[in-house]
Amino acid sequence: MSKKSLLLFYLCMFLACTEWIQAQNTDVSGIVVYAEDGEPVIGANVQVKGTQQGTITDIDGKFLLKGISLSAKLHITYVGLKPQEVKAKPNLRIAMESDAQMLEGVVVTGMSKVDKRLFTGAADKVDASKARIDGMPDISRSLEGRSAGVSVQNVSGTFGTAPKIRVRGATSIYGNSKPLWVVDGVIMEDAVDVSTDDLSSGDAVTLISSAISGLSADDIESFQILKDGSATSIYGARAMAGVVVITTKRGQAGLSSINYTGELTYRMVPHYSEFNIMNSQEQMDVYKEMEDKGWLLFSETARAANSGVYGKMYQMINTYDPNTDSYQLDNTLEARYAYLEKAEMRNTDWFNILFNQNIVQTHSVSISTGSEKARMYASLSLYNDPGWTKASSVNRYTANMNASFNLSDKLSALILGSGSYRKQVAPGTLSQQLDVVNGQVKRDFDINPYSYALNTSRTLQCTDENGKEVYYTRNYADFNILHELDNNYIDLNVADLKFQGELKWRPVKGLELSGLAAIKYSTTGQEHNIKDHSNQAESYRAMGDATIRDSNPLLYTDPDLINSLPITILPEGGIYTRTDYSMRGIDIRATATYNTSINNTHILNFFGGFENNSIDRTRSWFRGWGYQYDKGGTPFYDYNVFKQGKEENTNYYTNEAANTRSVAFFVMGTYSYEGKYTLTGTGRYEGTNRLGKSRSARWLPTWNIAGAWNVHEEKFYSNFSHPVLSHATLKASYSLTADRGPAFVTNSQTILNSYSPWRPSASVTESGMRITELENSELTYEKKHEFNVGVDLGFLHNRINLAADYYRRNNFDLIGVINTQGAGGTIAKYANIASMRSSGIELTLSTQNIKKKGFSWNTDFIFSKTKNEITDLKSHANVLDLISGNGFGREGYPVRALFSIPFAGLTEDGLPTFINQDGQRTISTLNFQEYEKLGFLKYEGPTDPTITGSFGNILTYKNFKLNVFLTYSFGNVIRLDPVFSSAYSDLDAMPKEFKNRWMKAGDENTTNIPTIVSYRMNQQYAYLNMAYNAYNYSDVRIADGGFIRLKEISLSYDLPAKVLNFFRLNKLQFKIQATNLFLLYADSKLNGQDPEFFRSGGVSTPVPRQFTFTIRLGL
Repeated sequence: MSKKSLLLFYLCMFLACTEWIQAQNTDVSGIVVYAEDGEPVIGANVQVKGTQQGTITDIDGKFLLKGISLSAKLHITYVGLKPQEVKAKPNLRIAMESDAQMLEGVVVTGMSKVDKRLFTGAADKVDASKARIDGMPDISRSLEGRSAGVSVQNVSGTFGTAPKIRVRGATSIYGNSKPLWVVDGVIMEDAVDVSTDDLSSGDAVTLISSAISGLSADDIESFQILKDGSATSIYGARAMAGVVVITTKRGQAGLSSINYTGELTYRMVPHYSEFNIMNSQEQMDVYKEMEDKGWLLFSETARAANSGVYGKMYQMINTYDPNTDSYQLDNTLEARYAYLEKAEMRNTDWFNILFNQNIVQTHSVSISTGSEKARMYASLSLYNDPGWTKASSVNRYTANMNASFNLSDKLSALILGSGSYRKQVAPGTLSQQLDVVNGQVKRDFDINPYSYALNTSRTLQCTDENGKEVYYTRNYADFNILHELDNNYIDLNVADLKFQGELKWRPVKGLELSGLAAIKYSTTGQEHNIKDHSNQAESYRAMGDATIRDSNPLLYTDPDLINSLPITILPEGGIYTRTDYSMRGIDIRATATYNTSINNTHILNFFGGFENNSIDRTRSWFRGWGYQYDKGGTPFYDYNVFKQGKEENTNYYTNEAANTRSVAFFVMGTYSYEGKYTLTGTGRYEGTNRLGKSRSARWLPTWNIAGAWNVHEEKFYSNFSHPVLSHATLKASYSLTADRGPAFVTNSQTILNSYSPWRPSASVTESGMRITELENSELTYEKKHEFNVGVDLGFLHNRINLAADYYRRNNFDLIGVINTQGAGGTIAKYANIASMRSSGIELTLSTQNIKKKGFSWNTDFIFSKTKNEITDLKSHANVLDLISGNGFGREGYPVRALFSIPFAGLTEDGLPTFINQDGQRTISTLNFQEYEKLGFLKYEGPTDPTITGSFGNILTYKNFKLNVFLTYSFGNVIRLDPVFSSAYSDLDAMPKEFKNRWMKAGDENTTNIPTIVSYRMNQQYAYLNMAYNAYNYSDVRIADGGFIRLKEISLSYDLPAKVLNFFRLNKLQFKIQATNLFLLYADSKLNGQDPEFFRSGGVSTPVPRQFTFTIRLGL
C-alpha cells in the first residue's frame, strides 16, 4: 500500500472515531419536580458526577447540560429533598422526595405554592399521616403538639365540637381568635359562628361548631400552618389569628392503587377511683348531719322540688298500697333505719350505668390513579359510633373526589367535590344561664351523663332487684336518668357539600393564569324531643297538692283572673323544638403568576389577583307545645301557652338571616439573588359589608414586607469539606393584617327590629318598632402589626434541625364597648377603642439520634411561650365576668384574665367570709354586678396557657415502629368545679373535700372548707347562697392548669416486601394505639378534674381514654 493510500486510510479512521466519540456525547435536558405534587423545584443543583460541570434548575424546574457523555451520571441535590443520582439521557424527569429530617421543599399558602428557599414567613408543614390520631374523627385535634405556637385545648370531646385552637395566642378581646381554615384553596366557613368562650358551654349549638367535622382524616395529605404576617398577609383581614391550610390527597401519574383503612376503637369507662367523689357510706354520713341540722325532714322533703333517698322514703311512708292494705314503708324507726342502711351500702356506679362499652368503627376506601394527561382520586368513608354514653350516637358518611386534567401543554383543569352527612343523637339540653345577682352559672333540666355521674349521690339506685326503674323527684316530677335519656334527646342531621373547579392556562413561558370557583352549602336540622312522660314535660304539669302547686315556678297564673290558682300550660303531650341552620357560600378567585429568572441569577416571582366571597346564613327556630309523641305526633296545645308568651314578650318561632359580602385585590412580589437573598412584599385591599359604610372603615389595605438569607447558598459555604452546619436560613418580616371583629358586630347601618311592647294583659298587646343598634359608620377592622425574626439551622448533615422564631405584636383598633352620653338612645356602643400587645418565642428541634440498617430513632421537641397584655380597654366588666371560668379582658392584664374574690377565712360558725368591694370582711354583702370597684379582686392568671409544646420519639426496628408522644401545657389557671352550696338535697353527691369541712367551733383555725349550714341558719342569714357561690369563685378554688399528658403511644408493623409481593399487595400494616392514656403531671388540687375539660354539662364530655386497632391495606 502506498504512503498516500495509508495516510488516507488513517484519516478516514480518525474521522470515524471522532464521529463515534461525538455520538457518545449529547445535550442533556430535563425537569426536576417535587414527587408529592409535581411542582417544579427551583434552584436545584444538577452536577455531572466526578466533574466540575453542572447547573441549577430555572424558575420552571428545567435544566440543560451540553456535551455530556451518555455514560455519565447526574447528581441532583436540593436543601430539604433527598439527593438523587440518575443516568444522563435526554428529556429527563426527576421527581425528588422530601427528606423527613429536613425542611419541607414547598410551602402551600392555599392560594399559591412557594418554594421554601424563596419563602420568608413563619410556617410549619405537618404530615397528616404522622400527626393523625387513629380513632379520633376530628382532624383538628391532631394538631395538638405538632407545631410551635399552636395551642389546642380540648374543652369538649363530643363529636362535632371544635377544640379551642390558638395560633400564637389571642388576637382579639371580644372576637374569636380562631384560625382560618382553608381546604384546597377554599376558605371553610362555620355553619354557625360560635365564639371561643362558648365552645366550652356545652350548649347544643357547639355540636356544629367545627368547620371541618365533615372531612375524613384518611383524605388529608398535609397541614400547612401559617403563623406570622408574612405567611398570612395574602388573606388580609381574615388571617389575623393564623391560617391552617389543608391539602387533600391527589392521584399520581403512573400509579394506580386501591387503599382501605379500618379502625376499631374501644373507649375506657371512667371510674370513681379517678375522682374524689364520696361513696354511699360517706355520703349517708353527711345526710345524717343534714337531718340533724333541720334538713331532710318529712314536712319539707316529701314535697320538695328535688329529693333523693330521704324523699323517696317519705313518699313510701305516705303512699298507701291497696293490694297489701298497708303503706309501702312502715313509719317506724326500725323500718326507716333499715331502708337508709340499704341505701348506705348501695354504692351505685353511675359511670357503669350511663356509659357504654362498645366499639367505634371507621372504614375508608379510596381509589387513586393517574397518567401524564389525567389524575384522579376518590374515596368513601363511614364513621359509626354507637355512643360512649347513653343517648349519644353518631353516624357520619363522607365522599370525596378530585380529578385533574392536562388538556394541553398550556392548559390544565382541576375539579373537586366533597360531601358529608352526619346523623347524631345527644342528650336533651337547654342553654346555660348566667345568674348575675346570685353569681351562678346554671343549666335547667341538665341530664348530661358525665355530669350526672359526678353530681348524683351514690346512695340512689337506678333499678331495683327486678330491673324495674326507680324514680326519685326532680323539678317536682318523677325522675329516672335512664328513662329521661330515652325520652329527652336531640336529633341532629348535618349535610355539607362543596364543589370547586379550577382552570390554569400558561400562555407564555413563566406566566400562569388561574381561575377558581367554589360553592359551599351546609344545612343542619336540630330537633329537641321532650316526650310526653319525660321529667321535663311532667314538670310543667306537676301539681300533686296545694304545696307543690304554689311552689312550682313552671305553672302559669293568669294575671287577668284575680285570685286564680296556678294551672299548667302543658296538660298533654311533650315539647318539640326545632332549630334549622343553613349556610351557602360562593367563592370566585382569579390570579396571575409570573415566574422568571435572568441568567439563573435574578429570580423574580409575581402573584396577583382578586377574589369575591359571599356567605348567606339563615337560622329558624320553632317550639311546639303539646306535641303528643305517644299519639302519632298530634298537637294538643293550650291557648294559655300563647297568652303567657305574649305577656312575657317571648317568641314561639324566629327566622333570621345574615348576608356577608366581601371583595379583595391582592399582589405579591418576590425577588431573589441566586437563591441567597430574598425580598418579598405583599399588598391586599379589601372591603366587606359587615363594617361601617364609610370608605375608610369598610375598605382596608394590608401589607407585608419580608426578607431571607440562605447562608448555605453562599460560595464560602461550599469551601468547607465537612461543615458542621448543613444549612442555615435567616428571615425577618413586618406586616399589617386585620380581622373583621366579633361576629355579633354588624351595625354598618341602623338596625331596626319589630317587637311587642310589654303590657300587663295579653288582650292589649300591640306591635312596635325600635332601634336595636344605631348606625356605626366609622366602625372598622381590628388591626395587628407584627414583627417576626427567625432562623432555620441544620447540623451534621441535617441529622439535627433547629427552627426558632421570635415575634412581637401590636394589636390596635380592637373592638370594645364604650359608654356614651346616650345620644340617639344607646348608652353602650361598640367602637375601635382597645389595644393589646403580645410577644413570644417558638422552638422546634428535630434530631436523628440513631440511623442504622434496620434501626432508627428520631426525636422531636417543640416549645413555645407567648405573653399578651391589654394596654387600652374602657369596657365595663362586672365582678361575675372577671371571676367566671373563661376569664375576661381587663386593662393591664392578659386577654383572658381570671380573678378571684379574696377569701378571708371561716367564721366561728363555719361560714365563709370574704373581702368585698368596700374592703370589708363580709359573709354575703357582695355585689356580683359591681363594675367600678374592682380593685378588691385578686388576679390569678390567664386561662389560656402561655407555654405549650410536645416531646415525641419514634423508634423503628425493621418493620416495627414505636411512637411515644407527650404534650404539655403550662402558665394558665383553672377554676375548680363549683360544688359548694348553702343548701343541698339528698340527690347531691359531694367531693371528699367535705370530710375536712368545719364541724365544730375551733375548726376554722385548721380548715377552709365551710360548714354544711343548718336549716335555721340558712333562714337567719339573708343571701347566704351568695356567700357559698362566692366561695366557689374565691382564691381557694383555683388550681394550676399546667399538665404533661401521655397523648399517644402506638406500635405498628408493616409486612415485609416479600410477603406483599407474594400476595400482590402494595401495603399491609397493623397498628395498635393508645390515646390520652394518663397525665404524668397535674395539680393535685384537680382531684381527677381534666385540666383541659370544662365540666359544663349539656352535650359536653371529655376526650376519652381509648385504644385503637388499625389495619391499612393497599392493592
